[in-house]
Amino acid sequence: MSSTELQTQLEEIKRQGLDAINAAASSNDLEEARVKFLGSKSELKSIMSGLGKLTPEEKRNIGPLSNNVRQELESALKDRQKSLYKMELDQRLQAERIDVTLPGLGRRAGHIHPLTQMTEEIIEILQGMGFTVVDGPEIETEYYNFDALNTPDDHPARDSQDTFYTDAGDKVLLRSQTSTIQIRAMEKMKPPLRIIAPGRVYRNEEVNARKYPLFHQIEGLLIDRDVTFGQLRATLNEFYRLLFKRDLKTRFRPDFFPFTEPSAELDCQCPFCMGSGCRTCGQRGWLELLGCGMVDPNVLRAVDIDPNVWSGFAFGMGLERVAMLKYGINDIRHFYNNDMRFLEQF
Repeated sequence: MSSTELQTQLEEIKRQGLDAINAAASSNDLEEARVKFLGSKSELKSIMSGLGKLTPEEKRNIGPLSNNVRQELESALKDRQKSLYKMELDQRLQAERIDVTLPGLGRRAGHIHPLTQMTEEIIEILQGMGFTVVDGPEIETEYYNFDALNTPDDHPARDSQDTFYTDAGDKVLLRSQTSTIQIRAMEKMKPPLRIIAPGRVYRNEEVNARKYPLFHQIEGLLIDRDVTFGQLRATLNEFYRLLFKRDLKTRFRPDFFPFTEPSAELDCQCPFCMGSGCRTCGQRGWLELLGCGMVDPNVLRAVDIDPNVWSGFAFGMGLERVAMLKYGINDIRHFYNNDMRFLEQF
């Protein structure tokens, strides 16, 4: 191709390129024009790559002209990029425009979980009666969960069908009762003492309306001189009077717990029907509340407390059960489903 023909071709490339760049209505159109007129496979690139084959005279004419065409197209491309960016930004801002004069969306108020409310209420009542809150680990050893609590080696609670053992070995488990905290507290604190131990516990339970493998307990322990069962009864009667905000009849039924002797289950008159019988109490008029009893001397000996000098009582209750009774909740699973329709009631 002669020098004149190359000049004509370059002029035509410049004209078409400038027209395509100025006519680009979007960034995509502009990119297509760039590839067509300035890309590696464009006619301009092909001409500039072939300059080495031209004569010195042709190079002096075509070289500067091809560079000039390239520079003009690149300059036009940059200018069009700026104008398109501003135009597209204006369009986007207009499309995403927010009317700042509109009222804001209200934030829904949170709700304290009913189990948290119940825990705080029980702690407040028992602290008013002189008890101090203590805490302990949820991952425990058999010693604190069973041995120090006078639990026989063949007791069914030690079986893996009832207790969650860990991969760390048969001696390490998820505590099945907050009584473990009582042992740890008595190891560190000297009597007299009054403590309460709230926390999560774990048992290998079948999930249903009344049972769940994770639940919460709060246990109380009083160690002093000449403690009697009558003091235990008076303490629990006053506690439930303050909790349910009314006087309720209570009764003790003999039971067995390895760490208390004598042991008992405490029932109270149903606070919903006042003993006449209703669906909540199964028409019995009574509700089972907790287990309790006098601390077994073997438990005191395990923590180097002389049972000939000191005595005491202990009690433990399931927080879910107390909350279900107080609020009339018929299914323990409601506490763990995070259903806002349930939680908003509290």
